[in-house]
Amino acid sequence: MAWEFETDPEFQRELDWIEEFVREEIEPLDHIIDHPYDLDDPIRAELIPPLQETVRERGLWSCHLGPDLGGPGYGQVKLALMNEILGRARCAPIVFGAQAPDSGNSEILAHFGTPAQKERWLQPLLANEIVSAFSMTEPQGGADPKVFTTSAVRDGDEWVINGEKWFSSNARYAAFLIVMAVTDPGNPPYRQQSMLIVPADAPGVEIIRNVGLGGDPEGAGSHAYIRYSNVRVPADALLGPRGEAFMVAQTRLGGGRIHHAMRTVGLIRRSLDMMAERALSRTTQGEQLARKQMVQEMIADSWLDLETYRLLVLRTAWRIDKYQDYRKVRADISAVKAMMPRVLRDVASRALQVHGSLGVSNEMPFAGYVTQSFHMGLADGPTEVHKATLARQVLHDYEPSDDLFPTRHEPKLREQARQKYADVLKRHGRLPA
Repeated sequence: MAWEFETDPEFQRELDWIEEFVREEIEPLDHIIDHPYDLDDPIRAELIPPLQETVRERGLWSCHLGPDLGGPGYGQVKLALMNEILGRARCAPIVFGAQAPDSGNSEILAHFGTPAQKERWLQPLLANEIVSAFSMTEPQGGADPKVFTTSAVRDGDEWVINGEKWFSSNARYAAFLIVMAVTDPGNPPYRQQSMLIVPADAPGVEIIRNVGLGGDPEGAGSHAYIRYSNVRVPADALLGPRGEAFMVAQTRLGGGRIHHAMRTVGLIRRSLDMMAERALSRTTQGEQLARKQMVQEMIADSWLDLETYRLLVLRTAWRIDKYQDYRKVRADISAVKAMMPRVLRDVASRALQVHGSLGVSNEMPFAGYVTQSFHMGLADGPTEVHKATLARQVLHDYEPSDDLFPTRHEPKLREQARQKYADVLKRHGRLPA
């Protein structure tokens, strides 16, 4: 049997190179590049493409993609080990061609796109010549796509799109949007909507405002509130089968959720690293913070949270590699998605506390990590939905008791044991003759 907790030496050398490359070349970019998706930023245009070329030459570009799309086709376990390094730096995923939502959008274009769609949108997306957005959530129904109202109506050889979408991340930088719209309202609920490719500069596409996370200055956010007003796209803008948007979306969401979890491991580890350094560097009441038992408890709890979560992520990645079917690991993916915001929030909050007033300031990243953890608890489905999904999957493997008392009711088990070993008990005088 194969059951190991170590990386083969050849791939470990790649991880060591990635670790140094991210630390020395990419992490500094986070302090001078406003947004890694802004292709019009001259500083980004000068600094990021050369690093991307280095990654390509190393054979580490878009490792989630197969050789037919220009990637090495790494399995999920290798991706997990890579992404927990990339997760430490905001610019790292885009330097390695692994940034969301482009990675997920490229997956559905690769699976469902026509040759013309792949030539126009997929190839430049894979090369990071353009970026994209996924426009699904609506103001009145974020977690329940069945109440979405954005419509796409066929008019001759065109689709006409009307409606509003909320939190379409990176739309302000995108060349195109993948829009989920109602095309067949008479169908059953999960067969009413379709995916369409909409150029960002199409007439009628209006960004009402760019929404930031808590604490961001007004207008500085990258999550767009969009209005589509009589937006016309050709009939061949349909991505995937008509009425099958839910099926198409699941193709990207399963992989997207586990990759996000992988990167979050890197953020959690960074929080623990900073907490440990602070505890060893500061003294109060005559001794190191690290010698205070409550600080020790925070460090111990954080290590336990990190390692428990990391093992769950790696196990889920291993199961995806094993089954090659996201449906068979649906419970595992829901588990890592549900656990992710809590672990980041708890570890970042402890790190903030250990840093005192510096920790709560904008000179350290912890307040941003805490806010980000709440975003994680909502993006790609709220935590509550994933917990409910996990519970249903767990319960599916159990059967109800048909007796008045539980199967493991002690008096019943005791009586069964006495009957099974009655002869032995009789010989030793433990049962009446």
